[in-house]
Order: sequence, then structure tokens, then C-alpha cells
Amino acid sequence: MKKLILLCVLITLISCNSSAQEQKEAKQYKVSKTEAEWKEQLTDLQYYVLRKSGTERQFSSPLNKNYGKGTYVCAACETPLFESDYKYDSRSGWPSFDREIKGNVDFSVDYNIGYSRSEEHCATCGGHLGHVFNDGPKATTGQRHCINGAALKFIPKKDE
Repeated sequence: MKKLILLCVLITLISCNSSAQEQKEAKQYKVSKTEAEWKEQLTDLQYYVLRKSGTERQFSSPLNKNYGKGTYVCAACETPLFESDYKYDSRSGWPSFDREIKGNVDFSVDYNIGYSRSEEHCATCGGHLGHVFNDGPKATTGQRHCINGAALKFIPKKDE
């Protein structure tokens, strides 16, 4: 009987290690550079945040309290990510938005701190932006896109 149980466990382990466990391929982005090219282009903090999925210190970004009209773009490739009309003060210490510019932000799941979070990336270069939570303004989307200021550049709106 023990041999039969052992055989069943062995077969189960072998079948679990088949094609269902294949690693998924890394996504290809429109803008792709070597690590050396990214390091040359970005500041140390931008590289840490955008390429290594780091987090800047809370309340350290000047963009957190920026209330000008304009567009927030990816600091690495200048893809428009968030409009100033979407920005609000979440009091979290990071620039926060209630929605993204559709199609310009990709999402994945991050388990880095022991539970799942929805991670945001630039859809053009794959740079790490931050995370999205469901504790945002209920009057709009209910979402809080908590974004590292180091991942963004602000382009002021031109006077018309």
C-alpha cells in the first residue's frame, strides 16, 4: 500500500512539473534599452525606482505637492501617464491619481511584501511607477494610483 501511495505522489509531482509550470515570457516593450543605457540616462533614484521597482522616500518628491495644470509623463520615455485633473492629495506622501491615461499604463501583481498588490508600469518602456489601491475617492473611481514622483516628469499645460 505504501508503494502505491508513493507511486501516486511521484506521478503527481512529475505531472505538476510539466508545461503548466513553464515560465511566462518577459513582455517586450516598445522602448527597450540595456541596463547600462538606462543607468546613463536616468538619475540614481530614477533608475532605482523605474528599473529596480524601488520606492522613493515618503514625502520626498516635489511632485507630491505640485498642483499645476498639465500632464505627468514617464521619466524614462516621456509617455503620458496621468493628467493633473486626475491628481488629488491622498496624504500618503506620494503623488496620487484617481485614474491613469488608458492604454499607457500596464498592471501586474506584486508579492514583494508578502501579499498581493497591483503594480503599475509604463506601457511603453516597462518602468515601475508604483501601485494602485481601492481606497481612493469614492466620488470618482475609488482608486488611488500611488506613484513614485521619481518615475514622473511634469509637463505644464501651455497657455492657450
